[in-house]
Amino acid sequence: MNSSLKNDTYLRALLRQPTDRTPIWIMRQAGRYLPEYREVRGRAGSFMNLCTNPELACEVTMQPLRRFPLDAAILFSDILTIPDAMGLGLSFAEGEGPRFEKVVKSAADVEKLKRPDPASSLAYVMDAVALIRKTLNGDVPLIGFSGSPWTLATYMVEGGSSKVFAKTKNMIYADPGTAHLLLDKLADAIIDYLNAQIESGAQAVQIFDTWGGVLAPDMFREFSLRYLEKIVNGLHRSYDGDTIPVVLFCKGCNSHLEELADTGCDGLGVDWTITLAEARARVGDRVSLQGNLDPAIMLSNPAIIQEQVKAALASYGEGSGHVFNLGHGITPDVDPHHMTVLTESVREFSPAWHKEPA
Repeated sequence: MNSSLKNDTYLRALLRQPTDRTPIWIMRQAGRYLPEYREVRGRAGSFMNLCTNPELACEVTMQPLRRFPLDAAILFSDILTIPDAMGLGLSFAEGEGPRFEKVVKSAADVEKLKRPDPASSLAYVMDAVALIRKTLNGDVPLIGFSGSPWTLATYMVEGGSSKVFAKTKNMIYADPGTAHLLLDKLADAIIDYLNAQIESGAQAVQIFDTWGGVLAPDMFREFSLRYLEKIVNGLHRSYDGDTIPVVLFCKGCNSHLEELADTGCDGLGVDWTITLAEARARVGDRVSLQGNLDPAIMLSNPAIIQEQVKAALASYGEGSGHVFNLGHGITPDVDPHHMTVLTESVREFSPAWHKEPA
């Protein structure tokens, strides 16, 4: 698959090629559950300082790989780098989440948004990608990522996090033209951004549609799915002689699995509200599947974690095309030892599901 890699199991699984075991990486694997991350975060002074310093971003990306037998690294960054580079003024208040100095309310506001140049306003991300790729030294592949247009739009219109998305939903119903203008501009920026990550060294990319599941079915198709498809079609699918897999993760979007598979992506992340057996039956061999342990299981105990790993592997069944992951990000209160149990359990129990028929 990738001759420069010592371990390309993750990439082969995404492309549904034979593997001798199920690869594993974990969303938010670099994060607050690790004491060494908290130490570096304290040194950085702020979350944005950590994201915009390539050396520190590289350090926290590498931390989980030193502890656990993971099959991929993921760039340490934030999904809101693009809106920040568009001039909205991103900040993170302690305990309050992201905030934007400016919000998008009208078509005039959308027209003012700059299309970021990844080589200038987002150069710190590309520098981090290049440094991480160099530091990995071919051990495992590097995943780049972005938020989806719909998910980014919710933060830009609401001005930060939201539970009900009243302003964004009002825009798509009352002023759909402005919503489409914003989403189209974001899709173009995301294509630029992810292609630049690939050119800087990312060997796979994932698009996070964290809030796609809050949309009614028709609204999801119109205001999220069509832009995800546009991005998938605009990305480098091979670069420097290597295939670049694309994964879509849409939380709460199980009713749209078939349509997501039809976008042309290589893999779908699924949350824990569907079994892998059902997801696999519905998408067939069109895409690989990533997931889908409930993150809360990581708060239990080693015996339960092992049982649930076995259950998830059995649910997916025999053959390749499964990347083990949680159904969402690991939470800050998880004991790092439980990550050791999880990753080692997948290594121990998954080969039984990959045996060639006699």
